[in-house]
Amino acid sequence: MNIDQYINEKIVKNSVNKKTEKQIFPTYRKTIKKNEIITHFGQIERKAYFLISGITESTIEKDGEIRIIDFVFPNKFICSYTSFLLQTPSEIQTKAITDCEIEYFLKEDLEEAYKTSIIANQFGRYVTEQFFISKLKRENDFLTKSAKEVYQNLIIERPEVLQKIPVNKIAKYLGIHPESLSRIRAEIS
Repeated sequence: MNIDQYINEKIVKNSVNKKTEKQIFPTYRKTIKKNEIITHFGQIERKAYFLISGITESTIEKDGEIRIIDFVFPNKFICSYTSFLLQTPSEIQTKAITDCEIEYFLKEDLEEAYKTSIIANQFGRYVTEQFFISKLKRENDFLTKSAKEVYQNLIIERPEVLQKIPVNKIAKYLGIHPESLSRIRAEIS
């Protein structure tokens, strides 16, 4: 899937007006090698990326420690959203943890499309809403659930994380030590 296909599936298909607009903004493709950084800490995000293949991780630095805040799999957008929307330095870093194929667009091209395209506006709103819902759910889980409960949700809602991400990275994502994750996994099985 690419960005145009995503827009047709998520926006146009569900729209009252089923008319597809020819590419609403220019997109570009790029191959990213494993361990290559896509967005650096402190960088102002000018691009939004759509992951065609591969896996990325986003991290944040707190008290000199790097913490994993998300893993992204194909057919999802990756971006330092706050930096992209506000044009402020990124507080997160995004890195390819496998070789990746991405498609991206520039913020200024999206802003230009907003002026003339209802589909572009619906797309922007949809992607922002999906990002917000995802982040709110993750934040809520960490504030209200135990590490065991969060891990159990991961089993149900994001099994690809457990299948494709090393245990030490999953522990970092859950904010616990690998030994604690081993105990939780033993309790569950």
